Formats: sequence, structure tokens, C-alpha cells
Amino acid sequence: MGANSSTITDISGNEYLKKLSGTDSISENDPFWNQLLSFTFSTPTNSADSKILEEATISICKSLIENNPRTGNLGALIRVFLSRTKELKISAECQNHIFIWQAHNALFIICCLLKVFICQISEEELRLHFTYQTRDPGTYDSDTEDLFEELLFCLIHLIVEIPLLDLTYSILLEAVTALIILLSYQLFRKEILHESIVHKHLMNGRCLPYTSRLVKTLLYNFIRQEKSPPPGSHVFQQQADGGGLLYGLASGVASGLWTVLTLGGVGSKPTPQQDLSSPLANQSLLLLLVLSNLTDAPDRPNPFRQAVTFFRNTQDTSALLTSNPHSFQINFNSLYTALCEQQKSDQATLLLYTLLHQNSNVRTYVLARTDIENLVLPILEILYHVEERNSHHVYMALIILLILTEDDGFNRSIHEVILKNITWYSERVLTEISLGSLLILVVIRTIQYNMTRTRDKYLHTNCLAALANMSSQFRSLHQYAAQRIIR
Repeated sequence: MGANSSTITDISGNEYLKKLSGTDSISENDPFWNQLLSFTFSTPTNSADSKILEEATISICKSLIENNPRTGNLGALIRVFLSRTKELKISAECQNHIFIWQAHNALFIICCLLKVFICQISEEELRLHFTYQTRDPGTYDSDTEDLFEELLFCLIHLIVEIPLLDLTYSILLEAVTALIILLSYQLFRKEILHESIVHKHLMNGRCLPYTSRLVKTLLYNFIRQEKSPPPGSHVFQQQADGGGLLYGLASGVASGLWTVLTLGGVGSKPTPQQDLSSPLANQSLLLLLVLSNLTDAPDRPNPFRQAVTFFRNTQDTSALLTSNPHSFQINFNSLYTALCEQQKSDQATLLLYTLLHQNSNVRTYVLARTDIENLVLPILEILYHVEERNSHHVYMALIILLILTEDDGFNRSIHEVILKNITWYSERVLTEISLGSLLILVVIRTIQYNMTRTRDKYLHTNCLAALANMSSQFRSLHQYAAQRIIR
């Protein structure tokens, strides 16, 4: 790294990184920072390259962990990044590529360092590393700045304030990634973290007023599904298949957090390769799920869960507004469309479950849709290909059906929706069948698969509960569905 292009294999021997992690203190005003941050980097876009990147940074990070209490270089790097973000919005509007490029590179290095720091030391020790700085003998610094909180606030402020452009795509991706990494301490603890320093800062102080804006921005990132810009739109190099700097590395962290948040992982099949054309949308969704599943603070509920629970439709003109301070409005039609299109990923299915279970506004809107088949069909396809899906993905899909079938209006309407040529259903050619009959067929097939393969009593109970919910509204069943019920 430095003024030239860098590759993963160059990192461990890079002279600038060695100086950063060495025994000499570097002033925030030192020209060294301009040299360090003037690099281009070939993006790791697969797990192998991400693993190499992590291994290449371990020696640098261990050296920094050892020397930083005397040099304070980690704090200096973070202060350099914070200073470069103060004019970032204006830089985006003025198309200042160089300024955004160096701010991005600073955040990229911080993310790489934090990833290894979090694996190696406790959260309290990490916070101490933020406070170390050099002082002249006999001087006392009365500045009580909390650099840890300052970084968290800066990342949130960056995500909600900086417009999403080709120029800013990668730095916004890195900001989302950095928050995921900072929240990843749960991966290294068997017990649930109730007193996490990161949680405390996110739920109190300067970060708290940005709760609803952060949740709204992350949701819109998911809705928009903006693709990673082509290589020519960046000052720094990026491979054509996208991914964003550090995307693969942080994706591993996010996947681990996903497993912590859901039902399983043990004995599950690997998730099919996901389309990485929109890494910002994917990372934003993962961050949103992590934030909304944080444990409540001792004196208040999780504000991010409150925001997810109470947000409303932009078309809702009702005078009766919720008194929750974290409520906001978002376009439900766009959200519904994105949810219908993204159910191949298990995190999108978890988002759908979360919204149906916790947000009554979303649940009412979804049940009132006249094109409910657009949402139900992807869920049925997940259950139909049960042997190819992770166990937690199948569970989420089934519980979503269970929630929907609790509504009598839904149970009636699905028999009025006629589908033609369901190509993914291979047991029998279905040229014309009602959505209700297809739902019955898929649930019965899931029961049969469970009885012969997995023998999971909870899966079995939920399937039978979904059929029981629908049973009072069975009508005009397809002949094959009627046969499958009794055979």
C-alpha cells in the first residue's frame, strides 16, 4: 500500500503498514498519511482471497496491538479518517474523487485492522487501544473525547447523509461493513452480550437520534438493489464482478452473525451461491438484521427493533400516528416488490419473517395485496427444494406460511388465484392450479420429506398447523391436491 497498486500478497511486507504498526509514533499531520492512503487495491471477491487477506494482516495487527499503547497510531489513523469525512458530502457533490478515495482507503485499513483486533482481544481492550496517544512528558490532556463513540457516530452519519452515487458506493459499503465488524464480538462469546460497549453507544448518546434514519436508509439500500459500479467509475481499481473492498471478508463475519441470529446451522447444507451484483444491498440487510436483534438495554428497549416494529407506509395518511420516537415512513409497495424478488437469499426471508411477525402495518398491507402470489410462490419454491436449502431457511419459510394462514381472508383468497404452468413443480405437470391447491401440495410434500429424511418434530408440527389453519377454507381443490390429502 502507498502510492502504488497493491495486492493481497504484498500486504504483510508493505513498508507503510510496517511503519504504522511499528514503534514510532506518527503525528496526525504527518505527510505519511497521504502516502499510506494513496493506494489502489484488487478487491477480494471470494472466500479464498478473503482468507489470504485476513492471514496477511495478522502479523501487522499483532505488531500494532503490541506497539499501539506507546505509539497511539491506531487512534491517529482513526482521527485522520474522521478529519477526511467532515467534508465528504460536499466532496460527493463536487465529484472530488481524490478526497473520497483517500477517505475510503483509510476506512478500508481500519476495517482490516478491526477484524483481526476483534479476534485477538476483548472489547474493553479494544476500547483502550482507541484511547492511547503520545503525550509530551509532564503534560496532561484534559480532552475527554471518546474516539470509539466518535467513530461509530461518524459511520452512521456517513451512511445516512452521503448520497448513493457511483463515486460513493464503495465508501458507503465500507461504512456498513465496519459496523458489522464492530458488532461481531458476539461471534467470539458463548454467552449473550448484554453490556457490550458498542451496543451502549448505539442505543444512547449521539447515535440514538439517528436510529430511524439508519434503519430507513438500510431498508432503502435493500430495496434499491444498486449494483456495484463498473471499474471505470472509480479512482481505485475494482474487479468487474463487483464485491466492494473487504466485501468478502466482512461477508464471512456477517454470515456468522446470521447463524447466531437464526435457528441453526448444525447439519445445514451450504446456501447456494448468492448474486453479489449488489453487495451494498446485501450488507445493508445483514446489518439491519443484526441491529434489530440486539438485546435490549437495561433501561430501554432496543431502538432499532422499535424502528423496525413501528415504521409505516408513506401512503398512510391516518391522523393517528404512533407515539414511538423511532417510527418513520417508507414506501411499502417498493418494499413488497423487493421482498418478492429477493427470497432466494435466507437473509431476505428472515427480514420478511421479522416484518410479518413484528410490524402490524406491514402484515396488514401484505395480507391486503391482490397479487399475494408474487410473495407466496417464492416461499413455496423454497419449501419445494427443501433438500437444497439451509434448515433455518426452510424454517423461516414455513413460519411465514404459518403467519399468513392465520388470516381467514388469506385462506379464502388463495383459492381464487389461478396459476398456470408451474415449471419448478416436477412431480406432475400442473397446467392450471389454484394457489391454495399448490400450497397444500407443497406442504404435504414437505411433511413427506420430513417423515422419510429429517424427522424433525417441530417442522412436522408447523406443517400440520398450516394445513389446519387452511382447512376450514378449502374449496375447489385441484384433483391432485385432493388425492394427496387422503393418500
